[in-house]
Amino acid sequence: MSSKVYYNSACPVCNAGIKDQRQRMEACGVKDIEWVDVHAHPEAAAEVGASLEQVRERLHVKDPDGRINVGADAFAYLWSQTRSQHWLAKLLQLPVLSQLMQLAYNLFARLLYRWNRAKKHW
Repeated sequence: MSSKVYYNSACPVCNAGIKDQRQRMEACGVKDIEWVDVHAHPEAAAEVGASLEQVRERLHVKDPDGRINVGADAFAYLWSQTRSQHWLAKLLQLPVLSQLMQLAYNLFARLLYRWNRAKKHW
């Protein structure tokens, strides 16, 4: 089983970030990832046991073992799979940095979600 990344292409910031990450991963030979756009396939949110709005707000990644990584943990997982970004994943394993990243990601995600709703991106 491959990993699956659940993202929202209706958010221009999220879409740009996913395009960049996808290119980085493909450039270093990572090909066993399925990219699932919940804007185009809203029913896919159920695959991670979350509502569509939760997946719109925060990145979700299902790893090959079926574990669901959300938000900053989802990015850390992707970075751990990307040769040029291993160091970022290792950095986020440090307890204080991990907590700060979680806090920063959650705040940013909440604000970005509200901005997208206000702009009627979906």
